[in-house]
Amino acid sequence: MAESSSLLGFVHRRRRGAELFLLVLALAVGLGGYVAVGIGVEGTVPADYVGYGLWLAGLMVAAHVAVRLVAPYADPVLLPVVAALNGLGLAVIQRLDFDLDTALARRQLGWMTIGVVLFVVTLVAIRDHRVLSRFTYTSGLAAIVLLITPQLPIIGNEVNGARIWVQVGPINFQPGEIAKVLLVITFAGYLQLHRDALALAGRRVLFVDLPRGRDLGPILGMWAVSLGILVVQRDLGSSLLFFGLFLVMLYVSTERPGWLVVGGGLFVVGAFLGYQAFGHVQTRFNTWLHPFDYYDGDLGANSYQLVEGMFGMAWGGLIGRGFGQGDPTRIPEVESDFIMAAIGEELGLTAVLAVLVLYGLIVERALRAALISRDDFGKLMAVGLGTIFALQVFVVIGGVTRLIPLTGLTTSFLSYGGSSLVMSWVIVALLLRISDQARRPLPDLAQVEEPDADEESTQVIKL
Repeated sequence: MAESSSLLGFVHRRRRGAELFLLVLALAVGLGGYVAVGIGVEGTVPADYVGYGLWLAGLMVAAHVAVRLVAPYADPVLLPVVAALNGLGLAVIQRLDFDLDTALARRQLGWMTIGVVLFVVTLVAIRDHRVLSRFTYTSGLAAIVLLITPQLPIIGNEVNGARIWVQVGPINFQPGEIAKVLLVITFAGYLQLHRDALALAGRRVLFVDLPRGRDLGPILGMWAVSLGILVVQRDLGSSLLFFGLFLVMLYVSTERPGWLVVGGGLFVVGAFLGYQAFGHVQTRFNTWLHPFDYYDGDLGANSYQLVEGMFGMAWGGLIGRGFGQGDPTRIPEVESDFIMAAIGEELGLTAVLAVLVLYGLIVERALRAALISRDDFGKLMAVGLGTIFALQVFVVIGGVTRLIPLTGLTTSFLSYGGSSLVMSWVIVALLLRISDQARRPLPDLAQVEEPDADEESTQVIKL
């Protein structure tokens, strides 16, 4: 038993050492990108690179120490990966600031600071993710309230045609970013309780067992909510995200391909109805199918953003033009929706693929945590949180590369935006908590000494 304990301790120390090494590499990515921007744009190392580097390193060290203290068995790869992505995003936004004459990078660093603080608070406050299952329906109600909030007349705010913002004083944020985390908790708790009924097979059609008609209520309800978001808020991205999130979690919970068939059919119907009924959906589809026809906006739609992004990535080629050698600010909203186009233009296809690998690692580690989790709620929650990253990356980069129509979501950790960045750090904290619970060794029952007969009889006499 002592040998087993020492072996576990050795593996644990190696894991923590690997995390620290990866964090140093992540810091090199962030600080190295910041220095490269200064050299590429101004020809000199930024004067504040020491202060910037110390602040960035301080945030990473604080997050690392928090993980070691309150989640020592958590996945050692997740934190370095998100730190590298966030550092790269800050460097790219800093490069855009030179041309846009803004201070977005400093604001983004401030949002990162808030995100890391909430990351630590989440790890400290939630010592066991299973307690969140008590708030299954409360979380669902709170998510609905948050999604309705942007429609209120005073605090609701419309940006770029989508009414998904709330402005309270100087703070402008998206309640939907908080709602998606609450919906994961709601879906995980609900499916944990009802998956046996939802897994029952109905009629068999073409080698696929479709679900029973009486069990279609949840997916029809989520489909209606997604259509409502599309109609009222004009937000195609969130509509796809919420419906896709529920569909993936439903399939993982029941292991029934029939739900994918039903969900796919509802998606096709919803897309057709949306195209026929709403002009902004038609515009998205038309500019996606024929972007060069709408480049000048003469036909009632404008694909200037999409086409400029394609031009920039084509110009960047395999290794990019280099920081400061491209012209990414020709792309409207390049710091948020199209930051991947800026990376493709100045850092090339190689950097784009590297970023995709990092996102793939986040999703893979989330699914790994789901596989080894010892409780159904943790499994479903880890799948849902990983699906958020997977769907957002697919939808955003698919839109930028013209694989699918543009939707308007942000690229987690890279794009400028406080709401998305802060909640992404919270999501990572929840994943680390689930991972820590799953990897934590079980108590060795063999080491518990049983009282002998004399001691037991003595205890009985004393009682």
